Amino acid sequence: MAAERVRWGILATGGIAASFTADLLDLPDAEVVAVASRTEASAKTFAERFGIERAYGDWASLAEDDSIDVVYVATPHSAHREAAGLCLEAGRAVLVEKAFTLNSREAEELVTLARSRGLFLMEAMWMYCNPLIRRLKALVDEGAIGEIRTVQADFGLAGPFPPAHRLRDPAQGGGATLDLGVYPVSFAHLLLGEPSEVTARAALSPEGVDLQTGMLLSYASGAQALLHCAINSGTGVTASVTGSAGRIDVPGGFFYPERFVVHRDGRDPEEFVAAPEDGPRDSLRHEAVEVMRRLRAGDTESPLVPLDSSLGVMRTLDAVRSAVGVRYPGE
Repeated sequence: MAAERVRWGILATGGIAASFTADLLDLPDAEVVAVASRTEASAKTFAERFGIERAYGDWASLAEDDSIDVVYVATPHSAHREAAGLCLEAGRAVLVEKAFTLNSREAEELVTLARSRGLFLMEAMWMYCNPLIRRLKALVDEGAIGEIRTVQADFGLAGPFPPAHRLRDPAQGGGATLDLGVYPVSFAHLLLGEPSEVTARAALSPEGVDLQTGMLLSYASGAQALLHCAINSGTGVTASVTGSAGRIDVPGGFFYPERFVVHRDGRDPEEFVAAPEDGPRDSLRHEAVEVMRRLRAGDTESPLVPLDSSLGVMRTLDAVRSAVGVRYPGE
């Protein structure tokens, strides 16, 4: 595949699928060859919009399409296990939206399946592939601010979201934690790894999902992560990393930043800005490029978004939901 275009299949036709497909079409080495939805009408409408050759009214037909190199799963996370599993069973490489699955048990099942078959699998945590986030991670690893003491991050949407909305539907894995909290938790995991203790408190909706949740992750090193997510209040969507010798502040939209500022003891603040060649800050192209890079190399997972990291994030999200009393049908 080293000199060939990578052929993509798109599974689901919602907003994130449309955004990802639009970004794929801007990449000269990517080709979108098929799309699938639960209804043929939806798949055909999506295919016509983006000039995709084949449209399927069921997921199995897409999974069995031998012309596809990799499938992007963009369903609600409650269906990730079923959709990604179907594709892996059919021998397809898979990029699956975050949150990776509904819970860590489902995540373990997907990872075990992919590894047993020698197939590529990656969570679509585009933040981990963002060049500026990668620079921030490198600075922290180099000791630019000393030993990490605290990570803070928040992600909240003002709403209001009506009871029928997917964000409030337990059957679709609704609530702030899986949809938005996955970003602050993943940011903390990127810098500190998996916590040794998880504490959380939440305000729940009448349907039983979390409207807002505060999290305290504790680590064996003594570091802490103070995180927050909400679907009932708009927040600054900021992040900060404090170390023994300085601090890094990431302003609004921390998971796809335009810039961040490093404050080091005894030195003037230093600003790092996204490069123009990195494209629009909301572009999903970097994760697509990473997937195609790994497929051409014959890799079965990405070092930027390792499966063990995705599993650790899911275990943390499980612990948060357990602490606040959010359970989904079938769990």
